Amino acid sequence: MEQSVFESIEYSAECPDCGADLECVGVQALVRGSLRWDTDSMCPACGFAVAACGGALPCELRERLLAEHGRARLQVFPPAGTAAAMRVLRAELGVGLTEVKAVLGEVMAGAHSGTMPEMESLARKLRAAGIDAAATRS
Repeated sequence: MEQSVFESIEYSAECPDCGADLECVGVQALVRGSLRWDTDSMCPACGFAVAACGGALPCELRERLLAEHGRARLQVFPPAGTAAAMRVLRAELGVGLTEVKAVLGEVMAGAHSGTMPEMESLARKLRAAGIDAAATRS
C-alpha cells in the first residue's frame, strides 16, 4: 500500500462575525489514490468556527500551498510510451487530444507542475500504466 502524501498551510483571515484574525489550516492530501482537501478556521476572539472540504480544490488554497511549499514537478523517464501517457493524462486531467499533446510536451520537458499531492497522483497513475514516472520537488 502506497503512503499518503499531503501538504498543509496555516494562515490568517478576517473573522466574518467580529473582524478579528481567524486561525486557519488548509490541507491537500493524496489518500488511497484519491485527492482530498479540507480547511478548518476558528476565531479565538468570538469562537466562530467553520470547516470545509470536498469537490475541486479551491484556487485560493492551491495558491497558498504552492506559495508555501513550492511547485512539485512530474517527471517521466524516457523512453515513455507516448500513447499510454496521453491516455492517462487525458483521463486524469480531463483534456482533449489537442491539449494533451501540449501537456505531454510539458511533462517530457519536466515543466508540468502543481502541488505535491497532484503530481504524485499523476505519477502513480502513469506508473500503473507501465510508465516510469516520479513527482519531485526542485
